Amino acid sequence: MNGPAVSRRYAGYAVVLLALINVLNYVDRSIIFVLFEPIKEELDLSDAQLGWLGSAYVMVYAVAAVPLGILSDLKSRRGVIAIGVAFWSSFTALGGLARGFGQLFFCRSMVGIGESSYTPAAQSLIADYFPGRGRALALGIFWGGLAVGGVLGIWVGGELEGLYGWRAAFLAVGIPGFILAMLAAQLRDPARIRAHFPVLDQLRRFEVGVWRIVKALWPIWSFTVLGAIGAYVANHFQGSADLDVAVFSGFAGLGVALQLALAVRRAVRQRHQPRAHHPRIAELQHAAGLVLRTPTLAWLFIGGALITFSMNGLVAWSPSYMQRELGLTPAVVGRTIGLWGLLAGVLGTIFGGRLGDLLAERWAGGRVLAGSAGFLAGAPLAVWLLHVGDLDVFIPVFFTTLFFFTWYHGPMTAAIFDVVPPQVGASVIGTYVFFTHIAGDAIAYPLVGWLSDRFGLRTAMLVLPAAAFVGGSLVLFALRTIADDRARVRASPVSGPPLAG
Repeated sequence: MNGPAVSRRYAGYAVVLLALINVLNYVDRSIIFVLFEPIKEELDLSDAQLGWLGSAYVMVYAVAAVPLGILSDLKSRRGVIAIGVAFWSSFTALGGLARGFGQLFFCRSMVGIGESSYTPAAQSLIADYFPGRGRALALGIFWGGLAVGGVLGIWVGGELEGLYGWRAAFLAVGIPGFILAMLAAQLRDPARIRAHFPVLDQLRRFEVGVWRIVKALWPIWSFTVLGAIGAYVANHFQGSADLDVAVFSGFAGLGVALQLALAVRRAVRQRHQPRAHHPRIAELQHAAGLVLRTPTLAWLFIGGALITFSMNGLVAWSPSYMQRELGLTPAVVGRTIGLWGLLAGVLGTIFGGRLGDLLAERWAGGRVLAGSAGFLAGAPLAVWLLHVGDLDVFIPVFFTTLFFFTWYHGPMTAAIFDVVPPQVGASVIGTYVFFTHIAGDAIAYPLVGWLSDRFGLRTAMLVLPAAAFVGGSLVLFALRTIADDRARVRASPVSGPPLAG
């Protein structure tokens, strides 16, 4: 049973609101990168530890995105969004009160829980607002938040750090989230039954969902806690930053591996069990089987991980590169990346989304091609960028590189929605987020930091354009399969009207 009908005008308002929240999402994520140097100096950290601060939210974000994506398919997407925005905003602000690496690492990790609830649910809503024409453009506008918020966070962070210090920067950017959370709670859901949104009732329901998630994800959080304890002991008694990072990453990796092993074991067992009687769960299980048989997703997931590795790694370490190699202050870095990065990101995401829609009208693989082309064109420019020592040359090369690198957001996401049943759209996007972040920027941040401690930042960052080129190339393999996968989904009984909720 569908929810209330929405006009094209209201759908546009919803996309703008969700895009604004996504801007804040990436402001809160990216602000730490322009603050790396003052944080490193005050807290006496290594580049590897800075990298782990960048990965802290990514690891939690990626792991939590899967269950919270499923939760948003089954429960109120508005509720998941509103509570998530308020949660991440609180811990962004609390990061400004941290007195050491451990406290700041914890706060950045908790930012990941809030933000992981947002992306799958918001994209699922947009896909329902625009079920056909204009979907890639709408998702491109939404994903413009990555480029806009990413550079805006660096810009605002640099200015605030110059005026008031890095702690005030964290506190300031956490405040707007509470206002946007209240607006998101009132959105109309075009695919769910209209219902009142009592905050206390939603909190109680969310609490139940969180408790189930905690039980389901016990290997990840328990091994992460053990890793944090082991890292503290290593640092306290050995005084080695490299050792505590290695201990923590080893335990965290074991936790993720065990979680995946248990997930595979449960999936194998469920193949021989009767289908659940709850119709919504039954449809989700049937759709999940279809997803596992979708070759297009394999190429988009693998290529997307390498793309995420390169794109987010470049955004994360560019401020430190400019401060160290070009001798700029955080405020100047923020203005430079903010102004030119914002313009390039907006133009790139809109151009890429529009290009993907235009090509898709003529060719089933049009969106895939649009998503790949930007990285194949931008990777050589990124290599050039890392050999520039003059700011006057750096700016146009940086602008052009980021313009190409931001083409992929709308087309890639739209291509995923094209080949999965609508009932599990948020769940699949959550899985995509999990995989691309765990295998992408969660590795990129500390890896570049570790290489920087040994070979210098310039040399370390050269792994990023290489990953961009390989990722863009792998995505092209989806051109061979997307037409058949789209036809299969359209012919499936699961691809009917969205579920009520």
